[in-house]
Amino acid sequence: MNQQNVQQHLPKEKNIKFCDNVAMVEVSASRIEEVVSGLYNNNHLPLKLITATDENGENECFNMWYIFGVPKENAFIVPYIRLQKTTEFPSLTPRIHEAWNYERVIQTFFGLTPVGHPDPKPILLHENWPTDIFPLRKNFAWDTRPKESRGTYAFQKVEGEGIYEIPVGPIHAGIIEPGHFRFSVAGESIVLLEPRLGFTHKGSEKLFETLSLDDKIRLSEKISGDSSFSHSLAFCQALERLSGNTAPKRAEYLRLIYAELERLANHFGDIGAIMLDTGFNFGGAHGARLREMVMRIHERLTGSRFLRGVNTVGGITRDINHEEKEILFIDLSKILKDFSEVIGIAENSASLSNRLKGTGVLSAQIAKDRGVVGVAGKAVGIQHDARIDYPYSAYNEISIGNIPIEHGGDVYARFRIRIEEVHASVKAIHDALDKLPEGNIMASDKDIIFKKNAIAVGIVEGWRGDIVYFIATDSNGRIKRVAPRDPSFLNWPALGDAGFDNVVPDFPLINKSFNLSYSGNDL
Repeated sequence: MNQQNVQQHLPKEKNIKFCDNVAMVEVSASRIEEVVSGLYNNNHLPLKLITATDENGENECFNMWYIFGVPKENAFIVPYIRLQKTTEFPSLTPRIHEAWNYERVIQTFFGLTPVGHPDPKPILLHENWPTDIFPLRKNFAWDTRPKESRGTYAFQKVEGEGIYEIPVGPIHAGIIEPGHFRFSVAGESIVLLEPRLGFTHKGSEKLFETLSLDDKIRLSEKISGDSSFSHSLAFCQALERLSGNTAPKRAEYLRLIYAELERLANHFGDIGAIMLDTGFNFGGAHGARLREMVMRIHERLTGSRFLRGVNTVGGITRDINHEEKEILFIDLSKILKDFSEVIGIAENSASLSNRLKGTGVLSAQIAKDRGVVGVAGKAVGIQHDARIDYPYSAYNEISIGNIPIEHGGDVYARFRIRIEEVHASVKAIHDALDKLPEGNIMASDKDIIFKKNAIAVGIVEGWRGDIVYFIATDSNGRIKRVAPRDPSFLNWPALGDAGFDNVVPDFPLINKSFNLSYSGNDL
């Protein structure tokens, strides 16, 4: 991090504290809107997370944290406010739409009120949860079972002649997670689509407060199972910032290889599933087959189809020997050739193209306002990728090429982004295998001691988009707060926008083109 380059973005406050690659600055509640708006609207820094910590055990207050990235500097600027003798804070939502659900989560789980928020109804916790019990406060025990409440959930309503509603879910056909979708339609056209989530909420943030370090890492792998490696990598990188542990060079290269393998498996699955939802069974079958081939590579290399148990603080637990390296190089070359042939046939299908193009269009402005990331963002020209903006592991030494972008914002654009990322991932793995250095895969065996009263941010470009972890420690160096943010949390609200003015039978295809995580959103 170049502090001088970061300084130009910092507000004119005197109490700036640097903690590794994080610049923390305390701001008064009366100025937070001005400071955050300046970073977001004037300096055009991406907002990565808004979260809170309960400091009542030590400092008799709540802290509100606003995490901004500084692209190309691998740094973060974090203005924060203290709420003492109050549970109210000024809402930023009227000026920064992206803050909408962050502030709702803080109200629901901490009981802090965003004054001026246009829609501060609870989120994730359902109506059977009491509205006066806040599970992320320190005085709430993780194993408490509150008395069941009997509230009601008010879906948005569209009035008018000929409008009717179609409820779908939360239980669906097939092996997928639960989520409810409420369609308001006029004839065949969708005029409102409201996703209602939270059915897979499992108290992950509260569990992070209670588990041992090893179990915390295992929990990070379960936030969103198909992104097990990327989630645990983001978490471990933040822990390494807090503890001063540096992963050896070989481990950094191997982390890149495993991360790109995870991306490949999921993109193959999604590309096939998109084609399957159009009735193009040939593409669907081959997408599933290619995904299975990569999953078997995962298991061969690590013993886990989902690359679990690989990341740890200061490195990784599974090496790739010379023989496996050569086999992997050959396997990926064959898989890429196979994939290119499948896509060549698919691209010549007029019926497939007709179903994908113009379906589920998301506008660039809505995507920007909602903070959409990953595949959905790149499909409207948003050129963000954590591997380039905040290079980690060996990404500063291995080129993944230019960030692929499209501008159509439709299912076809999201389909094409995945195809281009497949080619980039195979190239990156090949380059990493070529340059793989010798050496250890874990830092020297020593006690892991975390900095006191510190914060750290870990960021990884998962296959859906960037994954962010915020960690805070107390005065004894104990981890007091872990706040994960899966890309699905930002992208789920945009699904409703993409569904507008489409027909209901196209919704499964639109939904699959986003393929968001219920579990990663619900935490």
